[in-house]
Amino acid sequence: MTDTTPVETARNIRLKGLGIALLGALLMSLDPVFIRFSGVSELETSFLFGLFTAISMSVVIQLNDRRGLVKVLRDSGWPLLVAGFLMLGSASGLVFAIKNTSIANTFLIFSATPAIAAAFSWLFLKEKVTRQTLLAIVGVFIGIAIVVSGSAGSGNWLGDLLAVFAVSCLALMMTLLRKFPEVSRMGAVGFGGFLLAVVMFFFTEPATFSANTWLIMGAMGLFTAPFGRVMSMVATRYATATEVSMTLMLESVLAPVWAYLFFTEVPGINSILGGAVILITILAYTLYLTKEDS
Repeated sequence: MTDTTPVETARNIRLKGLGIALLGALLMSLDPVFIRFSGVSELETSFLFGLFTAISMSVVIQLNDRRGLVKVLRDSGWPLLVAGFLMLGSASGLVFAIKNTSIANTFLIFSATPAIAAAFSWLFLKEKVTRQTLLAIVGVFIGIAIVVSGSAGSGNWLGDLLAVFAVSCLALMMTLLRKFPEVSRMGAVGFGGFLLAVVMFFFTEPATFSANTWLIMGAMGLFTAPFGRVMSMVATRYATATEVSMTLMLESVLAPVWAYLFFTEVPGINSILGGAVILITILAYTLYLTKEDS
């Protein structure tokens, strides 16, 4: 029998985390499709997103964790509360951004997650940031700057700023959950959805929603969106926040594809150029990680 060396074990754990993150990115890239098809305002979309997310996560926890929902939340302690509020910021920021700027811009700006996650990890977790990671961060920021510059005269700058706010909350939440791996990822997502629904309830009239709106947002809030976010959080148990957030950039590649296929939304020249810079950076960084693991 061949013994598994510590290096091989660490590599397998890391690859497991990146695989989970990739699946999470695929699910979350579908968010703009549901949001655009919802047919209601940002506030109403956020309310439904939060409501269905809270329901789905609560049911899954109750059915799959013998401790039960209440004890899971209690055992997770204060980090879960903070993570929930960060998800409130991230989810609401995402919805408002998609409603106020292009899908391509929103998700390309989300590519800044690794840069912010690396800064938070260095500041709070004292994790080392390699020279290659720093170069990747610089490349991502250059790409983001190109993307945002295209909104200067188009009136989409508000949506771009909301996307920056959302991605900052997401990066901080990922870093927090890496610091506290015992916190229930489903609990954090569910609590964040609950907060989102409560806050937005006071600005909406659910009785006026059409059946089509309830069905579309139900599909997003019960399945793709919450489970995509749970997977992105679970991935931080096996890989660093920076590595996970770099992998989640797949979301920024797929979202504009869905936007074109469903809404014939063609990215502007700045989005294309900025996206090219980001994709090249991701490819180079991924190749570096692959060689490092071999």
